[in-house]
Amino acid sequence: MDLRQLSEEMHRFVGAKGWYEVESPRPQTPRNIATSLAIEAAEVLEHFQWDETPADRAELAAELADVTLYLLQLASLCQIDLEQAVLEKLKVNYTRTWDQ
Repeated sequence: MDLRQLSEEMHRFVGAKGWYEVESPRPQTPRNIATSLAIEAAEVLEHFQWDETPADRAELAAELADVTLYLLQLASLCQIDLEQAVLEKLKVNYTRTWDQ
């Protein structure tokens, strides 16, 4: 499954939950989704809070999936082709240098 297909599946899920409806308790605005993305990313950090290795890889995988879904939704709401953005960023990064 590619990013486009994952985004389509994410849209089906959000639609099925009714979160695209005008009076939704979970309005799908860029700000709300960006906030949710940051919260989920912090939950990933919890798995490494006191150790270098996560205690439960399945739970970590679920958190990473949450981050991915929110990222796909944010890109979609902002009309950003995430696949193209990633490819363009990699191209820029190849020209950059970092301190050793």
